[in-house]
Amino acid sequence: MAATSFLQKAPAYDLPTPEPESPSLTHSRQPYRFSTLCATVDSPDADHKDQHGSSSVPIYQTATFKGVGNQYDYTRSGNPTRTHLALDSARWAVQMVSEHHIAKISSAAHAFAVSSGMAALDVITRLLKPGCEVIAGDDLYGGTNRLLTYLRAHMGVTVHHVDTTAAESVIPVLNPGKTAMVLLESPTNPLLKIVDIARISALVKEKCEDAIVVVDNTMMSPYLQRPLEHGADIVYDSATKYLSGHHDLMAGVITCNRDDIAKEIAFVINSVGNALSPFDSFLLLRGTKTLAIRMDRQQSTAMLVAQMLSKLGFVTHYPGLPNHPGKEIHDRISDGYGAVLSFETGDKELSERIVAATHLWGISVSFGCVNSLISMPCVMSHASIDPATRAARGLPEDLIRLCVGIEDPADLLDDLRHALIDAGAIAYAANDYVRIAVPISRAVEKLALGEARTARPRDDREWFVSAPGKVILFGEHAVVHGVTAVAASLDLRCYGLTSPRHDGRLSVHFADIDDYRHEWDIDELPWDAVVPIPRGSEHPEVLDQRVIDAIKTRALPPETPPKSQSAAIAFLYLYMMMTSGADRPSFHFVCRATLPIGAGLGSSASFSVCVAIALLILHGRIDLPAVPPPTHRSAAPGEPGHIHIPHGGRRAIPPEIAEETNRWAFVAEKVLHGNPSGVDNSVAVYGGALAYVRPGFGKRSGMDQIQGFKSLKFLLVDSKVPRDTKALVAGVARKKAAEPETVGKLLDAIQAISNEARRALADPDVPRDVLLTGLSSLIDENHAHLVQLGVSHPSLEAIRLKTSSTPYGLSTKLTGAGGGGCAVTLVPDDFQDEKLQALISSLLADGYQPYVTAVGGSGLGILSPYDEIAIEEDEDSPPLSPPATPDPNRENGAHGLPTTIRRRFESVSTIELPQWASGRGKWLYV
Repeated sequence: MAATSFLQKAPAYDLPTPEPESPSLTHSRQPYRFSTLCATVDSPDADHKDQHGSSSVPIYQTATFKGVGNQYDYTRSGNPTRTHLALDSARWAVQMVSEHHIAKISSAAHAFAVSSGMAALDVITRLLKPGCEVIAGDDLYGGTNRLLTYLRAHMGVTVHHVDTTAAESVIPVLNPGKTAMVLLESPTNPLLKIVDIARISALVKEKCEDAIVVVDNTMMSPYLQRPLEHGADIVYDSATKYLSGHHDLMAGVITCNRDDIAKEIAFVINSVGNALSPFDSFLLLRGTKTLAIRMDRQQSTAMLVAQMLSKLGFVTHYPGLPNHPGKEIHDRISDGYGAVLSFETGDKELSERIVAATHLWGISVSFGCVNSLISMPCVMSHASIDPATRAARGLPEDLIRLCVGIEDPADLLDDLRHALIDAGAIAYAANDYVRIAVPISRAVEKLALGEARTARPRDDREWFVSAPGKVILFGEHAVVHGVTAVAASLDLRCYGLTSPRHDGRLSVHFADIDDYRHEWDIDELPWDAVVPIPRGSEHPEVLDQRVIDAIKTRALPPETPPKSQSAAIAFLYLYMMMTSGADRPSFHFVCRATLPIGAGLGSSASFSVCVAIALLILHGRIDLPAVPPPTHRSAAPGEPGHIHIPHGGRRAIPPEIAEETNRWAFVAEKVLHGNPSGVDNSVAVYGGALAYVRPGFGKRSGMDQIQGFKSLKFLLVDSKVPRDTKALVAGVARKKAAEPETVGKLLDAIQAISNEARRALADPDVPRDVLLTGLSSLIDENHAHLVQLGVSHPSLEAIRLKTSSTPYGLSTKLTGAGGGGCAVTLVPDDFQDEKLQALISSLLADGYQPYVTAVGGSGLGILSPYDEIAIEEDEDSPPLSPPATPDPNRENGAHGLPTTIRRRFESVSTIELPQWASGRGKWLYV
């Protein structure tokens, strides 16, 4: 049965609804809904109707009854109050009716009430015989484990503990003729694992038809789960919990549909004498009336608590969370997620401090009460299970179990947050709560690091990566107001090189950002502020401000220049957030670019992409494609054998690597810019061109690649005039507010230009000369609209005037924010080189910096490990060791050191850098 909304329960159970005494109604009534069944305590038959018409079932507080041959004689065998609650223990043959309260809300024909939940299990296990076998889960309530241990030691019962979350795990231990019982919990206590009751029941009936399936349903109660509907033979609950709801009584209930099992259970209860007392039966009847409304409130709050803990980074066990491994099964067999959850802190002492720091959450071993409770199972409810067994079953010693009550959700969340803060588990920073890493002593940490580094294979490879810049061709500024922007990659690129160190230190050289150089002792970085992102998980939407603040104040000198500081923080933030355990790679990272920095051409995004892919590789978070098998040629006599990896066509970086790189590059962009759109880093990863629409404007938002984009030649001119992007964007917003109609028309016109450009660029049938002519006109129109928006600048207009004048006649527009920055000029295919060089010389003479480039090229690049690398015979610049398994015959360079291109990479001129980089070997590109 699929899960339904907590507050909109409307399942119609196949249970009878009493017909009215008046015969005037000729049509039948619909079955009652669950909450009505709970609140309505009907008399099972005419003999049990109260003579005074009491609206609450009277308490028959008597041990004996007068008379001979009457329905009741001794309360141990039967009592009218208990009969209202459940099918009476001793009178099963006379009262096989389903109207009894517990039976009717459990989809059961028979129900029994006993003195506790463990008493219920005791009654059930008395059906076992010496020599039989029981299959049970490996994550069970501690009391259940105690009783099974007793049966194994003293009754000759064999018990198999298996992981029942995998239904097939029961098959190897199903023993026809021997297996008598399969004991299940779902969700399990306390790890909230989910068991497919229906699947296991079917397997048991198929392999061992005489075995009975027993389910402890205490965690869910009949309101949320009725295992009898899914093939179980017997279901029991500790009615002390949700059925009662107030922790003012001890009780257990047993339900079943088979007459033969009911007869045996009734005999055992009557013989043992553990039937529920009249007064407790009265209290339990009263409690069940509010079961539905209590559970609705409790589980809705439990969801909020689970979401909060999960967002803070704690491993949280709750079947309502989307990442819970058993959610799909639970949704199929249950109607809600319950009010019990558990979470791990990573440190037992920390957990103890959290539990002790709560006020509203009472410390108790139980659950199911209207009051919220907190406990540590390994110290309390599961302490009777020896530590070795707990460890073997994966029960964390630091686990905290929360049982949510009916208090106001805001108060419970606030109390838990304060407990987490007081215990040192979280902190409040930058208007949000962030998790604090579990502190580890420096000695233990260094020992662990030493072991990890010893165990980590030595890797002397260098990784050479690159990413393009970007240019917005159409839609600048208007994109802020919902207009489509068209952006494309540039042939101007950023390059990054990692060189191994193996000395416990981390160093960087940002050649184009103040020529910044710095070095850190890895162990001394502020790890206490970090909660790393596990492999395979994504970074949350919000940055961990605590980590950023710790890097800024504790890892960087105060005098660090602002741009260098931002780049270093982004680099260290990604390095630390990607770190897994004690595995902290030691290396040197050099970054250079042919892009002008700060000119609005996506230099920060290409830097972010280079950092992201380099760190993903070094942290082992991605796997590059396997090296294809080499081809061999036979060696001539006396010659060494030669292995040749054939050169082929362009090889591509797998999409999953590009996606992971883009996600982490976007994180770095957030560190650098606060709230980026994601356009720049996407273009830097994927290359080509894309169309971008911001969300929130009543149309489909997001980014779409423009397939079939043709490479275009452009002249980029850096005006060298700094611009204030925020001020320019704010100026357009003010103009829009003051002149909405005028600005609205301009935005509509720019949208039309973007649409036309997008269609033309993606149409393979448009002739090249027609495309270039059309784009030139669109560039001129787009720039004119941007001028009217007030975002141009005299320097940009001077560049535009020069490029459009005779003899050049080229179309130019501003790009990016305007107000300075860069201008882009479309260069036709047939434009003469002599005229282009003359234009460049003239622009240089005016103090501008021109760049001849193309747009729409490759995205992220990694030096291919598949091909032989061009070797440079230069003792001062040893050759590159390829990022595949190095050839042992050339593993070392001229100095006996691992081969490297670091010196040459740092010294080659910016003009020569692209050609030199492309000559190092075969690159993988997106």
